[in-house]
Amino acid sequence: MKITELQTMEKRADLLRKTVAPFTDRAAQHDRDSTFPHENFDELKNIGYPALTLPKKYGGSGISLSEMLYLQAIIGKADGSTALSIGWHMGIMKHLGENNIWDENKFASVAKDVVATGSLLNNAASEPATGSPTRGGKPETYAKETQQGWVINGRKTFTTLAPVLDYFVVSASIDGTDDIGNFLVQRENTGVSIDETWDSIAMRATGSHDLVLENVHVEKDDLVEKLTGGKRKATGWLLHIPACYLGIARAAQDYANHFARNYSPNSITGTISDLPNVKQKMGEMELAILESKHFLFSVARKWDESDESIRQTMGPELGAVKLSVVNKALHVVDLAMRIVGARSLSEKNPLQRYYRDVRAGLHNPPMDDMTIMNLANLV
Repeated sequence: MKITELQTMEKRADLLRKTVAPFTDRAAQHDRDSTFPHENFDELKNIGYPALTLPKKYGGSGISLSEMLYLQAIIGKADGSTALSIGWHMGIMKHLGENNIWDENKFASVAKDVVATGSLLNNAASEPATGSPTRGGKPETYAKETQQGWVINGRKTFTTLAPVLDYFVVSASIDGTDDIGNFLVQRENTGVSIDETWDSIAMRATGSHDLVLENVHVEKDDLVEKLTGGKRKATGWLLHIPACYLGIARAAQDYANHFARNYSPNSITGTISDLPNVKQKMGEMELAILESKHFLFSVARKWDESDESIRQTMGPELGAVKLSVVNKALHVVDLAMRIVGARSLSEKNPLQRYYRDVRAGLHNPPMDDMTIMNLANLV
């Protein structure tokens, strides 16, 4: 059964829950071995998940931002690394498909591959010298125009999904100009290679290695977008990031609550869930989860229901959602570990993985300091 053939959000969510159920058991092994969960992505492709956010005219389901986040949180609860990784593809395809940013034929050809084979795409924008692209550094990767097309050279860091990407959208300075462009690069192009540098202790299974480009030749029309300076446009699809961390927080909450309701040391009658200090933490976790869900999905609904002029006023609000949900996820995981105690630090315990994984959210865009400054400017 393809998820794109199902007609309601709940039916799609039910199929996704069944599909991702095995991800939870695999997560510990891939985290321990720092390996990439190829089988997870094979199973997501088998149900057609990568095509779900494509507009219907391209063969997708054209789901709303709210539904995309709901589904991404389901994956995040099963395996944060897989959710964060596939979330980039899902959000970018939604953004490109809805905004007609690329040449119609170029986008249609990529969309056709996504529908037919589950091809995956991600941006490759970060570099060692520039740091996060949201900070505005100019790429040191450069593209030189030739009679046949373009030749690209450079190195990109943090290229999430690198082991399985079919397409890379590479930002590069255009040689001899002050311009920056996004170039569509296919994995099969000569000169494209992956340097397996990812050694993070958080989100270990995202395969966020370096992309290396050595005299990579692409066609003229593979310059898919010229990037302009000035204020960045608001992008609702980046809410896939807090959706992922909300999923991780819910996984930590479930684990801690189950532990509390079943752990009965011989020093007490009943379980530790009856103790006031533990009940306090359980209530605080639920409060943080409720606050995160309402903030995330109310802003997502506003995005879904607004026209472009309203959407472009939502940048600070979108950033605030990410800051709030990620920091509350950190708090929930901390509370869960306090409930479970020292055994939460066991390598066999999933809470120590959740603890490391939610820390990664602090370093996903937008950064907290930029968000706070943007909010201050509204006052």
